[in-house]
Amino acid sequence: MKLHTLLHYLHPFKPFGGDNPEIVSLENDSRQVKKGSLFICIEGFTVDGHHYAETAVQNGAAAVLAERELSLNVPVIIVKDTARAMAVLADAFYGQPSQQLHLIGITGTNGKTTTSHLIEKILADAGKSTGLIGTMYTKVAGETLETKNTTPESLTLQKTFASMVEKKVEAAVMEVSSHALDEGRVHGCDFNVAVFTNLTQDHLDYHKTMDEYRRAKGLLFAQLGSAFYHNKPKYAVLNADDPASAEYRKSTAAQILTYAIDNEADLRAVHIQMDARGTSFDLVSPFGVHPVAMQLIGKFSVYNVLAAIGAALASGLELEAILESISTVKGVPGRFETVDAGQDFSVIVDYAHTPDSLENALETVKEFAEGRIFVVVGCGGDRDRTKRPLMAKIACGLATDAVFTSDNPRSEDPEEILKDMAAGVPEGNYTMIADRKEAIAYSVGAAGKGDVILIAGKGHETYQQIGGQTFDFDDRTAAREAIQNR
Repeated sequence: MKLHTLLHYLHPFKPFGGDNPEIVSLENDSRQVKKGSLFICIEGFTVDGHHYAETAVQNGAAAVLAERELSLNVPVIIVKDTARAMAVLADAFYGQPSQQLHLIGITGTNGKTTTSHLIEKILADAGKSTGLIGTMYTKVAGETLETKNTTPESLTLQKTFASMVEKKVEAAVMEVSSHALDEGRVHGCDFNVAVFTNLTQDHLDYHKTMDEYRRAKGLLFAQLGSAFYHNKPKYAVLNADDPASAEYRKSTAAQILTYAIDNEADLRAVHIQMDARGTSFDLVSPFGVHPVAMQLIGKFSVYNVLAAIGAALASGLELEAILESISTVKGVPGRFETVDAGQDFSVIVDYAHTPDSLENALETVKEFAEGRIFVVVGCGGDRDRTKRPLMAKIACGLATDAVFTSDNPRSEDPEEILKDMAAGVPEGNYTMIADRKEAIAYSVGAAGKGDVILIAGKGHETYQQIGGQTFDFDDRTAAREAIQNR
């Protein structure tokens, strides 16, 4: 695409003189630039792309998009906000790929990953070619790719969507984080269905207040647009048990489908029963009452399934086929995942890293635990410090044996993080073991027949960030080794 043709989609920008080169790629990393690239200077939290513009030109950049004047021997296009401009240009350069997909976005504090996997499986079982973008990985027509963020930046997103279109993907499901919404990473994404799971305390290191956090989540629903395309309707799927849904209902012009357990809703779960093998309930909907049996465990899993059912119905699938698909789901890695190495007690690994998700996981464990309940839990460094005492209080209140340990301490001293946690339970009964592997081994060594160990916080992650380094670490592997060493 010629530079002038590409810039036709972008207004306003400071007029520039010079050539009209052929643009072969858009890049915001100078190391990825090749001959004919348009290099986009992004000023991030730690790195300013303007400092790498000259390197980008040396690597072959044919033009540079920037927020200030740069002395370079290629055209320099000046805009006020390169991040916002990048979303516009990426959408244009890749041919507006999200408009060629049935795109479903899920936002909320907890449940995004499980809900996205549930929806993706339901769609795949219905014969759809699918794509998935989220915390664990990106999948394009069955091919799995690594991912850095829950929701990639706009350039990576549009490139991924274009790959999906090229590979004949029909429906794409993606997790949409509050950071991504606040930073405009999903600008240009033409969502057909937007799903809200829940809103509880998290990321206050970034958003500062719960009001700001709630506002950021609400952008997904506000950005569904106000036009009614009857050949491509927009739907908002909202959790009627969460107060934030009332605000999101007002934020969108899309058709609304609600789900709940406690309140009246379009989709409601009643008569919930659960044990260590799974959960069952009756689904009350406009289509009548249908029994639902699933291998997933817990009330939070019921919410995730209801959200997935809502998204699938909004996508035009039949309820009977949706429920059949749900019944075959065995789980998502790192989400209430059991570790079985022949022991006579239960070990469960879960991503629970917020007060609400930890409470939900422990309340579920209490439903079927026959003996003591151990919880191995920590809090991430360089993140919201205010939730540390809350996590500790929940751990000590719902478990018989709380073990405080490291999560990803990052640049913080692990011992100081543990002190912050302990401040929430001045008279609590807990054990502090900073080394996560030792904490897991301690709990495994102390557990007896019928006990349950919940290892919370990291779930599917296969690394631990300590200082400036990243080490291989997997809760599931550490638990299995500890069991085998008993």
